[in-house]
Amino acid sequence: MTQAPATIFLVDDDASVLRGLGRLLRAAGHDTRPFASPAEFLAQVSGDTPGCAVLDLRMPGLNGLELQQAMESRGCHLPVIFISGHGDVPASVRAMKAGAVDFLLKPFDEEQLLGAITQALLKDAAARADRAQTASLRARHEALTSREREVCALVAQGLTNKEIAQRLGTTEKTIKVHRARVIQKLEVDSVAELVRFVDRLAPGGGPHGA
Repeated sequence: MTQAPATIFLVDDDASVLRGLGRLLRAAGHDTRPFASPAEFLAQVSGDTPGCAVLDLRMPGLNGLELQQAMESRGCHLPVIFISGHGDVPASVRAMKAGAVDFLLKPFDEEQLLGAITQALLKDAAARADRAQTASLRARHEALTSREREVCALVAQGLTNKEIAQRLGTTEKTIKVHRARVIQKLEVDSVAELVRFVDRLAPGGGPHGA
């Protein structure tokens, strides 16, 4: 499946800044979408489109940090780059702790912004690939029957077929059949791979959570 081209979402209440950033980024080959306020951005952007967001720190209504939090609470995981005309060290620290890619002070070097955007787009692509892989794993796991899921969980805990049969009140032969079906449906080649599969689907599993 071909991924849509990346878009740089620009949020700043200063129209001249939006125009300047738009010209710079389009000249560098990027698609952009400008927004004059956080409310306008939140009303129109879901995060489904690949890309990143360049946010001004100080804006009427929601400020940049509050917008970053609102995006996260709505499941919009676009990487964020902050720009600010104020040397606000505490704000920059909070922004970076909250996962911002960079915090640039105006006037910033064009190459600084373009470099930060490159990092943000790489981060976004990696996160989207990770979420797609996790969704694929979850779909395979959901294809298991309830008994196969029980067997899968116990195999992942390191129990032998005999121990699983005793735990579930059935025969070792039956467990061997279930285990083979689990391996086939999950498309794994070993118990070690099955364990990694189950760990990935556990809450907090994987690099970006499951």
